[in-house]
Amino acid sequence: MSSTLMEGFLPFEHEPYFNFKDEQVAERQRAAFTQVREQYLGRTFPLIVNGQEVQGEGTFDVRNPADTREIVWSFQQATPAQLNEAVKAAQAAFEEWRFTEPFQRATIFKRAAELLRARRMEFNAVMTLENGKNWFEADGEVAESVDHFEVFARETMRWATGKPVYPMPDEHVTTVYEPLGVVACISPWNFPSAIPLGMALGALAAGNTVLWKPASETPLSSYLMIELLFEAGLPRGTVQFLTGTDDVLGDPLVDHPGVRMIAFTGSKEIGCRIYERAARVQPGQKWLKRVIAEMGGKDPTVVCADGDLEAAATGIVQAAFGYSGQKCSACSRVIVEESVYDDLLARVVEKARGLKVGLPEENADLGPVITQGSAERITKYVQEGQGRVRLLLGGETPDVGERVGGYVAPTILADVPADDALFQEEIFGPVLAFTKARDWQHAIELANDSEYGLTAAFYSRDPRKIDEARKKIHVGNLYVNRKCTGALSGTHAFGGYGMSGTNAKVGGPDYLFWFLQTKTIAQRY
Repeated sequence: MSSTLMEGFLPFEHEPYFNFKDEQVAERQRAAFTQVREQYLGRTFPLIVNGQEVQGEGTFDVRNPADTREIVWSFQQATPAQLNEAVKAAQAAFEEWRFTEPFQRATIFKRAAELLRARRMEFNAVMTLENGKNWFEADGEVAESVDHFEVFARETMRWATGKPVYPMPDEHVTTVYEPLGVVACISPWNFPSAIPLGMALGALAAGNTVLWKPASETPLSSYLMIELLFEAGLPRGTVQFLTGTDDVLGDPLVDHPGVRMIAFTGSKEIGCRIYERAARVQPGQKWLKRVIAEMGGKDPTVVCADGDLEAAATGIVQAAFGYSGQKCSACSRVIVEESVYDDLLARVVEKARGLKVGLPEENADLGPVITQGSAERITKYVQEGQGRVRLLLGGETPDVGERVGGYVAPTILADVPADDALFQEEIFGPVLAFTKARDWQHAIELANDSEYGLTAAFYSRDPRKIDEARKKIHVGNLYVNRKCTGALSGTHAFGGYGMSGTNAKVGGPDYLFWFLQTKTIAQRY
């Protein structure tokens, strides 16, 4: 980036996390929960269509997953007519937003970063009440959202410069990048701030407009983020906020001929459905739709005999059980050389045994999984697997008093064969499978024995083994001698191989290209 374009931008630094071990900081977070309950509890929030707050046809309730008896807030159910109106409004806004100066977009994102810094604890509390993250996990995500604003401000300016071409003696030739149109951003409940924001900022930074469709479990995290963007100066027509049912905002949203691109994060099943439906050219559609999708993982940690077992055990527990294993990057398979298998297994079990399952609002190590149905599905995997493998930890329903929710204990299963469902299928919960490898080469083969390819961790002190792992482990994000979760925007460009998705690397230097089309302009002298 030229020095002129960099003017006004300090060197990028990741947003630091709050130190909740400091009692004054912890007290501020507790006060934020009180504030959020006083300000938002029991409210019904609108759709945002064509810049206006509008009501849908009926509402739905959002429940606190830590105690599903508590309804925290409610949202609208959009109608088919409102979907059409939102697409038309986004198309109209695109005709102005596409021609805005990149520096104007970057300035809005920078201002939004400052606004979010001042409200981080509020956003933490909202997220905890919607999806059950503890303070550390929620704060990590909201800090990442601040990073997104800073990163995308810089990426907006970098992509505005175009790319040089080989010269012609009698022509002036330039390669420039132009936006696509209306982008539908469909996001999951597990990262309700950072994931939809990353997709939406990719679209907006490139000059597109956005249909923002959050998960029904976590809409307030999105609504507040959109309102914050508007406060920062984003024109209200550039983002349409739609909540509701799949029969209106599922296939009809994907199929709509006015939607130019779909950015999706969620399950493999839904991602594949979107990919297939988007390939069909609808009546009146004048383009082939573009799709980016991130669809989950079955992420391995490989530990070699020469690796640091204590560091590996710590990283495995953090990556497997952070946010109750509900991260697409969560470690769900540990593949260990047989000579250190028992040693590492014992260390991991000991560390996991000390984790507390409880109320995320009180910052327990593990809260609930998102729904009771999810807990039942996860528990079924464990129950069916007990006859085939060794259960070393978990398997029971933890005691959380009178609260009603999908609480699942940290679970560790040993001696899991590579062809077992516990090894192959994404469980999306606090369930960890241990598998023995003959040697480190066999461990790499087992790591690649998956339809997914999102993240992996590899522990070894041997440069030759590390070099082989770097070349041969088939994932979009490989972490050497550290845990496989915790990607940082602007540094660890995030996106996977295989059935983990299209490898669109959010937070990376190529991400905006997915939201752009390339124009070559040649002018003869």
